Amino acid sequence: MTEAAQAPVCRRLVGRTAVVTGAGSGIGLAAARRLAAEGARVVCADVDADRGKAAAEETGGLFVATDVTDPGQVAALFATAHATYGSVDVAFNNAGISPPDDDSILDTSLDAWRRVQDVNLTSVYLCCQHVIPYMREQRRGSIINTASFVAKLGAATSQISYTASKGGVLAMSRELGVQFAREGIRVNALCPGPVNTPLLKELFAKDPERAQRRLVHVPVGRFAEPAEIAAAVAFLASDDASFVNAAEFLVDGGIAGAYVTPL
Repeated sequence: MTEAAQAPVCRRLVGRTAVVTGAGSGIGLAAARRLAAEGARVVCADVDADRGKAAAEETGGLFVATDVTDPGQVAALFATAHATYGSVDVAFNNAGISPPDDDSILDTSLDAWRRVQDVNLTSVYLCCQHVIPYMREQRRGSIINTASFVAKLGAATSQISYTASKGGVLAMSRELGVQFAREGIRVNALCPGPVNTPLLKELFAKDPERAQRRLVHVPVGRFAEPAEIAAAVAFLASDDASFVNAAEFLVDGGIAGAYVTPL
């Protein structure tokens, strides 16, 4: 475990309501845990009922079964959060997929392209569309959209739809942050580097060479742990980040800053 993961947790989110999509595993689960530890009332949204319920039970929060590509279910998610707790102060729009059939543009089918775009980009559009009215009424709110360092860099080992979807999240977050800033709403794009999640493990277990080709470019010499990304989420959600808006918030171990990495 990293020193950051072991550090004492602040209580910056007491009395606030945080909605986390993809809360059943990986970064979403780590974020739900961290936000709850900071005092937030956490609403755990996931398409996997078993994992979502487990996350909600662990964090003392509320589970709402949600297919983030379904406008009605997304609307119901935020309506339920607001009806239950009286506010929606934080939206961590995090749900995403990276399937093996999303590969080079020469090999990726249109169906695979559209499936990734729906889950990774359209879902963020829907979540923002449905949470912003609550935040406008409150005159406050923090939206954190999961983009990726791949929105900033190109890769020869391509996942073309994933990369394009994260670029879209980055651009959309920037625009929303500018549009709604004077109404007390901050919108930021979280851009993690490779994270040691089940999704990454599954992908790289099938292709160790691809994993090594990525790892060699990380200056710190390892992939991130979910708790390290969750710490960034908690910061962006809190008033400590009150002047952080429309930002590309990189948490990538130095990848985006590297030309030649250490031996």
